[in-house]
This record gives sequence, C-alpha cells and structure tokens, in this order.
Amino acid sequence: MKESFVVQDAYVFKEETHLTVLKTSLFFAGDGFTVYDCHGQLVFRVDTYGPDARDKDELVLMDPHGLCLLTVRRKRPSLHQRWEGFKGERMDGDKPIFSVKRSSIIGRSRAGLTVEVYEDDGRGEEQQYYQIEGCFSQRNCTVYNVTKESMAEIRRKVDQTTSVMLGKEVFTLCVKPGFDGAFAMGLILVLDQINGDDYVDSGTETTVHPTAED
Repeated sequence: MKESFVVQDAYVFKEETHLTVLKTSLFFAGDGFTVYDCHGQLVFRVDTYGPDARDKDELVLMDPHGLCLLTVRRKRPSLHQRWEGFKGERMDGDKPIFSVKRSSIIGRSRAGLTVEVYEDDGRGEEQQYYQIEGCFSQRNCTVYNVTKESMAEIRRKVDQTTSVMLGKEVFTLCVKPGFDGAFAMGLILVLDQINGDDYVDSGTETTVHPTAED
C-alpha cells in the first residue's frame, strides 16, 4: 500500500505547505473558493457555485489556469449523502477514485463521515485509510493516516500583523510533506457541502477508506 493517496503529483509537496483558503459568498455566480500559497500566488480555485452553476450537486476543483483537477459530485439517491470524487473533469461512465459519506443516518447532525478511496494496483482495488477529526464548521480539523500521523490540518487564520483571528470565510490548510493538496481540497469541498446541509458537530470523525456502495 502506498503511503498516501495522490490525485495530482504536482500538488504533493516536499515540505510542509500552508495554503490560505478564501470562501466567497454563495449568492452570486462565480463564487466558491480561491486558494493561495504563502507568496500570494493562486494555487486552486472553485467557481462552480452560484445561480449559473451547471449542476448544484457537482463541484470542480481547478488549477490557476482553469484546468480541471478534480470533480466532486453528490450521488443520488443515497441515504448517507454520499459524495464521489473523479480525477479531472467527470464524464459519463467514469469511475470515482474516492467517495465520502455519512457514517450513519441516525443522528445526522452528529454523524461522522466515511471516506472510501479506490486505487487499482493491478491486482484489484487497494485500500487506503484516513481519518478526519475535528469540527469543520469551526475550521478545526485534522486528517490522519492509518498510523495516526497528521497529513493535513484545517485551522482558523490569524492575521500575523495584528494577531487577530479572521472570520470563518478565511482559513488555513496545512498540507504535510507527501500528502496531496488537491485531494485535501477535494475533502474540503465535500465537508463544506455537508456542513451547509446542517452538518454541525463539535467532534467530527471521518474515516477514509475504500469500501462498497450504500
């Protein structure tokens, strides 16, 4: 089994990398997310929100030039509110490379999430396991691998010049060496959508592994 799941090799950072994620309003076309590195350079963007979005149940993560890196799509019907991730722009017939679903439909507001990662090593699907612990609504989550090493962290952003904590629409994504930043952003898109459906929990746990359908 590989140490981490990779969507795009170009976004597997060799050093710990801190990205600033800006979530824009959902009331106008072109809204979504913009993600910058420590030098203020655009790294990712998501602008498929808003009234002109082609599909409210499908979001596209793009590079700075508008190239589609990853598509996340809500699967319907699904009692567990499953989201699936596809490499690049999703086409009919494409198989997902990972999926995210609620661990339980009982007590939905406090249910954890299960993330299933599908990888084909030539001998069948290989399983990957991660776990997300924390509360996304408070911008306080950590992604762990199977050995409980931190692979990515979501935290409130603090203005370094004033030491003032910024609003929840601006937060930091810390990506550890060897972890794919594009995959981390894909998880953020899903967490944001589930959080928008009244997913609020003070101690969310998310297990990431490849399994079966609902």
